[in-house]
Amino acid sequence: MRSLGLDVGDRRTGVAISDAEGILARPLTVIDSIGQEALVEKVLALVENHKVGRVVVGLPRRLSGELGRQADKVTVFTERLSCLAKERSLSQLDIQLWDERLSTKAAERLKTGPESRRNSLHLRARRGARNRSPSVKAEVDAIAAALILQGFLDSRRLSKDEEC
Repeated sequence: MRSLGLDVGDRRTGVAISDAEGILARPLTVIDSIGQEALVEKVLALVENHKVGRVVVGLPRRLSGELGRQADKVTVFTERLSCLAKERSLSQLDIQLWDERLSTKAAERLKTGPESRRNSLHLRARRGARNRSPSVKAEVDAIAAALILQGFLDSRRLSKDEEC
């Protein structure tokens, strides 16, 4: 089953998609902040266009495991997505919340891998880590969505392997 992964943020939402077998996730796109209703519409359009059977939404937890304000926003978004999917006769759509702790940090590390590490450190020193270009930040969000989705897919595959 093809799955869609979401890294929902205040400014952007990273989107990833799996292959048809649900084994490998890859970054797909980034949706700029457009309001919850418009975001739900765009996600459902992606679900229909790519024939997706599952949406995995990253749930931001604190390192302690507690849920914060952003987690509340994501939960409300997920509930709205579920309601609108049912209204659109997409009731078979499986919507899952998945712990996304540190996914953005891991995506940033992947984006600034060993070959670009020296350049990255130089740029950070010059203009600060938070001042990356919008295109780099968007790419990181899509990679974070892929990491969230891949973590979910891997856990499903491992649990199936343990059953046998």
